Amino acid sequence: MDSLQSVVATVGEYIWYVMFAVLIAAGLFLTARTRAVQVRSIGEMFRVIGEPSGTRADGRKQISSFRAFTISAASRVGTANIAGVAIAITVGGPGAVFWMWLIATIGAASAFVESLLAQLYKHHGKDSYIGGPAYYMTRGLNARWMGVLFAVIICVTYGFVFNMVQSNSIADAVSESLNGVAPEFASSTALKVILGIILTAITALIIFGGVRSISAVTQILVPVMAILYILLGLIVVVMNLGEVPHVIAQIIEGAFGIREFVTGGVIGVIMQGVRRGLFSNEAGMGSAPNAGATAAVSHPAKQGLVQSLGVYFDTLVVCSITAFIVLLSEPAFGDSAEGASLTQNALAAQLGGWAVHFLTVAIFLFAYSSVIGNYYYGESNIEFLTEKRWVLQVFRLLVLVCVFTGTVVALDLVWSLADVFMAVMALLNLIAICALSGVAARVLRNYERQRLSGQEPIFRASDEPWLKNLEVWDGEDEVTTRQFWIDQDAAKRARARRG
Repeated sequence: MDSLQSVVATVGEYIWYVMFAVLIAAGLFLTARTRAVQVRSIGEMFRVIGEPSGTRADGRKQISSFRAFTISAASRVGTANIAGVAIAITVGGPGAVFWMWLIATIGAASAFVESLLAQLYKHHGKDSYIGGPAYYMTRGLNARWMGVLFAVIICVTYGFVFNMVQSNSIADAVSESLNGVAPEFASSTALKVILGIILTAITALIIFGGVRSISAVTQILVPVMAILYILLGLIVVVMNLGEVPHVIAQIIEGAFGIREFVTGGVIGVIMQGVRRGLFSNEAGMGSAPNAGATAAVSHPAKQGLVQSLGVYFDTLVVCSITAFIVLLSEPAFGDSAEGASLTQNALAAQLGGWAVHFLTVAIFLFAYSSVIGNYYYGESNIEFLTEKRWVLQVFRLLVLVCVFTGTVVALDLVWSLADVFMAVMALLNLIAICALSGVAARVLRNYERQRLSGQEPIFRASDEPWLKNLEVWDGEDEVTTRQFWIDQDAAKRARARRG
């Protein structure tokens, strides 16, 4: 197992030297094409996130922008925010946190473009709209071979590898929580098997219910768990306000190589920050667009804005909370990678032993929501590959096998596999969204013209006749009609008068 991990880690290391350059270059290119939409439109992101979604022709409520956001957030806000940040700090030092922040700011432009394109080229599914990179590669680039390749990779990456990461982190956290009570049981195979069975069973209950049951769970679970974790982190920060300037100084100094770490100096620090940052916020990877495409919105740019906000929320808020919790405990740098257990111990040092158990519950909820969010990315791409129901059922069973297996696989091997698959998937997606960036820029200008004229932006394929292979934007969805927004505005004014 150790030799296999070594080979995978070495391959991942070489791939990421290339990916580092590609990520930065693509992010800067898309920032220029969109005129830094991720910075100048932050207010607009908050405006559109809570908009109504309207109803389908059969009378059922459509999936709202916020509900779609929670599916992607369920995958984004996972154990990478707790375990991944801890690993980045112990291996790369405090400076890795700075590079996580930077990659989020640049990557938010990639998140905007990929989710706009997913909305633009989406199609009608059985329970909701369906879309994502496989669809815009096929319809936007006329490259079905590329869409098929991406669909296969994302099914393996999210359905199998990343879900093993999540269940592995749960096992790590529970083991640490029980270590002080029953140390022999905490390190036993029996505990891992029991955890695997429980997690597999509750995952099966959700994923066999389809996208509506998934979004129904995530729209409740994600906000609750995120708020609780953020509040706990803020308590730790307030308790140590005097140390906060020192922590910030550590992050800045480490980022630019003022201190050296065993990873090989500043390049190693950057690599850890970029890798863990991307694994956490997923900007440009092509994952979040699969969730973003499910929403019923009046204009493709709206979901792009919402998904950009998700990148900021994940990295600048949740990951930063973990970073401060860990750094305030003054961990040793350059040791072997430590995951969720380091964050648990850091919290316990600040708040007492009960915090270990609290974080165990939080990690379980983070990981569980990520598992079902990751699963949906695979499901939507299975439907792209084939309409045969038995293939989807087999995929679901394999996902459950991976969820169970992940509880007994070594942490280093799982993270190394995640690094390799993530890089390949991101490379394919970045090529596609850069090639289609001109389309995204023109659709964004369409949106901004309408906002400047004082109208609620709506999009029709007939508005941009040069666009080809659009299925959905024909004006039949009620949220793309002007009357829908006139009625919404009237209802809002009536509520304000009553209030």
